[in-house]
Amino acid sequence: MANVIWDKKGTAVDGRIQRFLAGDDVVLDRALFAFDLRASMAHVRGLARIDVLAAGEAELLLEELEGLSRAWDEGRFVLDERYEDGHSAIEAHLIERLGDAGRKVHTGRSRNDQVLVALRLFLKDALGSLEALCLDAAEGFLARAAEGEATPMPGYTHLQRAMPSSVGLWMAAFAEAMLDDAALARSTRDWLDTSPLGTAAGYGINLPLDREGVAKELGFARVQISPMYAQNSRGKMEIQALVALSQALFDVRRFAWDLSLFTTAEFGFVVLPPEHTTGSSIMPNKRNPDLVELLRASPAVVWGAIAEIQTVLSLPSGYQRDLQATKGPLLRAMASGLEALGLVPDVVAKMRFDTDRMRVAVSPDMFATDRAVELTAHGVPFRTAYRMVADDLAALDAKHPEDSLRARVSLGGTAALGLELLTERLRSQRAALTVSAPSPTEP
Repeated sequence: MANVIWDKKGTAVDGRIQRFLAGDDVVLDRALFAFDLRASMAHVRGLARIDVLAAGEAELLLEELEGLSRAWDEGRFVLDERYEDGHSAIEAHLIERLGDAGRKVHTGRSRNDQVLVALRLFLKDALGSLEALCLDAAEGFLARAAEGEATPMPGYTHLQRAMPSSVGLWMAAFAEAMLDDAALARSTRDWLDTSPLGTAAGYGINLPLDREGVAKELGFARVQISPMYAQNSRGKMEIQALVALSQALFDVRRFAWDLSLFTTAEFGFVVLPPEHTTGSSIMPNKRNPDLVELLRASPAVVWGAIAEIQTVLSLPSGYQRDLQATKGPLLRAMASGLEALGLVPDVVAKMRFDTDRMRVAVSPDMFATDRAVELTAHGVPFRTAYRMVADDLAALDAKHPEDSLRARVSLGGTAALGLELLTERLRSQRAALTVSAPSPTEP
């Protein structure tokens, strides 16, 4: 590792201790490096606006930062054990290339607000991806709901056959869930859309930093005003972003559970394509729904990360080095969760329904509720009708399931799924996502 940027008198730090202190920061910072560079460019322009940097110095620094950004994108610059972290790599590169001009880049900021702003930009980007992925999943579920609007299947409560249902109702439930998850991702993004850059170590800086201008350039909606709160919010905002992700994965888990049941031979309602299953290492007859099972497990990584970060945050006000330990779980969980969510539309599009199996599974007793409600339409009090039907279940006819589906006409029921309303909501949320998508900021 090269000399650390905080070294003052060349005092050597025990190598084992330094490795422990740095941990895997330099590896983790690969996910943040592009955001760190972007924030550094905005910081340089801000320093130039208050005349801390001469115009020529700012121009040279921006040229080098843009060149470093291109080198990073093209794989010509690598974050490795030469550096303590991504921040020191940027500063070391600028000093090596520009000498004293490079030494000025850290004026008015600390690694504390440097990592905060990189993480905040990362979280905004990740939540934008989460919103888009949820909308993709919602679109996939809506398409299958429209196809299966009148396709009968059993509905279950307590994992026992309950009432006739439809593929359309099943799929519409997850479409609406994903629309809600997308809305939660959006509101979470808005909640944390605040710039901590310029708060330095948590106590402000004796320079008239253009915090508002830098925040606007970086695409933030507002400035995080209190320097101490900026430090105290680290981890807090990461948790909330992971909570939004976990809500989407909660719905993925429930859907995966349904598929785990419905693809068994005992149910046989759904068939997965070969590319979504794997084989057994010993049993030649087996195809295993490993993808579905790992989707079912996907929330565990996120919930584990939330617990890990919450545990670290048992801290007093101000920056503490413990906060470094929040970065790993955040990046790991966000990457894992978004990857899982991104697979859902393909699963939804390619699964096949065995409509005959589903139809046969709708047994006569499942029409009991329909019959009780029919009696109420002729003036029988519901509780009386309930007991009348319960006392003579054997008398129920094996009706056509479609008749039952067509009779449930209240909004959301099998005859009135409201797919047009959900489709309009999807269209509206898509339009809002497009409008709010971040665009490159001009100098």
